Amino acid sequence: MSTGYVYDPIFLKHDKPMHPENAKRLSSIIEYLTRTRLINKMKQVPARPATDKELQYCHVKEYIDLIKGTSKKPAAQLDPDTYVNRYSFDAASHAVGGMIDLVSEVIDGNLSNGVVLARPPGHHAVEAQAMGFCLFNTVAIGARYAIREKGIKKVAIIDFDVHHGNGTHAIFNKDPAVLYISSHQYPYYPGTGSASETGFSTGEGTKINLPLPNGSGEAAFKLLYEKVGLPVLKRFKPGLILVSIGFDAHWADPLAQVNLSLGTYNWLVRELIRFAGLLSGGKIVFSLEGGYNTGVLSFGMANVVRALLGDTKFEDPLGESKIHGSNVSDLVEKLKKIHNLK
Repeated sequence: MSTGYVYDPIFLKHDKPMHPENAKRLSSIIEYLTRTRLINKMKQVPARPATDKELQYCHVKEYIDLIKGTSKKPAAQLDPDTYVNRYSFDAASHAVGGMIDLVSEVIDGNLSNGVVLARPPGHHAVEAQAMGFCLFNTVAIGARYAIREKGIKKVAIIDFDVHHGNGTHAIFNKDPAVLYISSHQYPYYPGTGSASETGFSTGEGTKINLPLPNGSGEAAFKLLYEKVGLPVLKRFKPGLILVSIGFDAHWADPLAQVNLSLGTYNWLVRELIRFAGLLSGGKIVFSLEGGYNTGVLSFGMANVVRALLGDTKFEDPLGESKIHGSNVSDLVEKLKKIHNLK
C-alpha cells in the first residue's frame, strides 16, 4: 500500500504567464517534490483524457463541446478571469481522467490515499459554465464517479480554498449523498457561500459553509473546523473523503486575506487524514485548487505529501501571520444551531 499521485506535463501547457493561475504554480511544486525526493516515495497514476461520459457526470454535453472546441484556437478568454489556449481542454480532461483513476485505485485498495497535482483548478466550474480560472470540476466528477461506478454510498468533499467552491456546491445542491464543507473568505469572489446556504430539497443540510471574515486568522479557522466542520464530517460517516485544497488562504498569498500559516494547513490536513482513517478506511484524495504564491504552494504541498505518507516532518519557513485575527464565536454558535450541533 502506498500514496498515489497524478501529474502530467500537459498540465503546464495550459498557461498564460502574466495570469495568476499560470504554469509556474504547478512546476514549482513538482520541482520541490523532486528536489526533496518526496515524489519518489509515491506511486504515479498516469493522467489520461477523460471520456465524454465521464465529463458528463457533472457537465452538460454542449459545454464540454465548447471547451473541446477551444483546442482549435491559439488563445481566448471565456470570462474576464478564465483563459484557454489550444492545450487547455487536454489539460483539464487529463486532470479529470487522472482523478478518476486515482480514486478508483484508492477505493479498490491498491493505494492507501493520493494527491492530484493538476491544473487548471476546478471547484468554480458549474454544469455549463467556466468560472474563476476553472474549466471542469475535477473533484466533483471524482465524487460522482465514486458513487455511480464504485458503489460508494456517501462522499465528503472538504474545500479549504479561500474562495467558495460555488461549482461544487451547485452541482451537489440537491444530492444527499455528497457532504460539501467549504471554508472561505466571505463576502468575496464568487459571492456565494453564506452560512444559510445549506443545500436544497433532498440535499438540505448536507452543504456546510464556513464563511470567514476578512483577516480571520488561525484561531478562527481552527475553531470553525473543531466546532462545526469536523463534527459534521464525523456525523456524516463518508466512505470516501475528497479534498479541494487551495493555498490562497495563506497570509502571503496575493489574492486574499484570511491569513493562515502552513502550520494551520498542516493541522487540518492531518486531521482530515485521521478522520479518513476513522470513517472511510483511510480513503482520502487531495486535489490542488488555488494558491498563487509559489513558495507557499511548494512547501504546503510537500507537507501534504508527507502527511499522506505518514511522515511526521513539517516545514514552514514563512512563519505565522502578524495579524491577530477575528473573533468568530457568534458565527460558530450560529452554525451549530443551523446544523444541529451541540
